[in-house]
Amino acid sequence: MTRKSIAIDMDEVLADTVGALIEDVNKRTDLGITYDMLDGKKLRHAMPEHDGLLHEILREPGFFKKLKVMAHSQKVVKKLTEHYDVFIATAAMDVPTSFHDKYAWLREYFPFLDPQHFVFCGRKDIVNADYLIDDNPRQLAIFTGKSIMYTASHNVNDDRFTRVNNWYDVEQYFLGDSEYNI
Repeated sequence: MTRKSIAIDMDEVLADTVGALIEDVNKRTDLGITYDMLDGKKLRHAMPEHDGLLHEILREPGFFKKLKVMAHSQKVVKKLTEHYDVFIATAAMDVPTSFHDKYAWLREYFPFLDPQHFVFCGRKDIVNADYLIDDNPRQLAIFTGKSIMYTASHNVNDDRFTRVNNWYDVEQYFLGDSEYNI
């Protein structure tokens, strides 16, 4: 029997990119941005007058390497690899300067994954997997397998896809059990 495959997005699924952006923006401005202020919007829409600052931060060397790991993602992804072929599919073409940092981050925090399973792309419709776990509705809409939306501040009002709110939900969805009782 052939194992099914899962492609997993990096930013806002494995890595807390928005949290790092908010922290950097707040250090450089007096905006005092919080997650609660986003309320279904992307960060750039919550502060359109500072869109250039976001691009500047995203392009800084080391930005993607300093991201915090989403709670329980490492443990659950490791368990998934026992039953599925797991790929990381990140839209690195959105920020081409991120390749090195994203690769280094994945090697540091997910050393058990085969780097040959890292896909740095733009559009995720090129990814040939059975499932895609992603926070971006645009990517989920074009994916040809089963799309699973990982909850993020900007997608809370989108109900077009099967949703997982955290890594507990991912574990429950794919493995049918969870050692995390929430």
